[in-house]
Amino acid sequence: MPRLFAAIELPEEIADGVARLRQPLPGARWLERKSYHMTLRFFGDVEVSVAREIAAELASIDRHIFELTCTEPGVFGGADPRALWVGVDGGEPLLELQRDVERAARRAGLPAEKRPFRAHVTLARLQYSRVEVIARYLGRHGAFRSPPFTATRFVLMSSRPFTGGGPYGIVEEYPLIGGEWDFDEYGAS
Repeated sequence: MPRLFAAIELPEEIADGVARLRQPLPGARWLERKSYHMTLRFFGDVEVSVAREIAAELASIDRHIFELTCTEPGVFGGADPRALWVGVDGGEPLLELQRDVERAARRAGLPAEKRPFRAHVTLARLQYSRVEVIARYLGRHGAFRSPPFTATRFVLMSSRPFTGGGPYGIVEEYPLIGGEWDFDEYGAS
């Protein structure tokens, strides 16, 4: 059974900048730079037939390229921090793409996502990290902002089940209108 999710990858130069946020932090298990991505929707462990349906539904999404910026770090878990991340700001175009991906998942037969969408790139998994240490880290890096970058595609990715993320592989690519692989702009298909 493949474990699938839809995501936007970070360009190399943006991932390099985000990776500079890595520093010694008790309880942090830092993700590899090559694993940085922004998840649009986690589909989970699905049957192969459902995976094919998800891929077909995602292929029907038509959205234009848009700009994104990685922003200040944050943490999931409150008093028991479990994940450190940087935010991603993509405005309404990002939210529209995410809603399209959610609708595609529902058409493929998956239940609606219960958690609200929070655009982010996970930097580290946290275990037994003290809140005050995390608060100092967030205070030190609160002004972080990447240069803007353009999302020209989104991808269907897979990961190994039961490993907590990674290694990730691209299953399908979905170019956005106006992106590098958009031949319709030039009258060809």
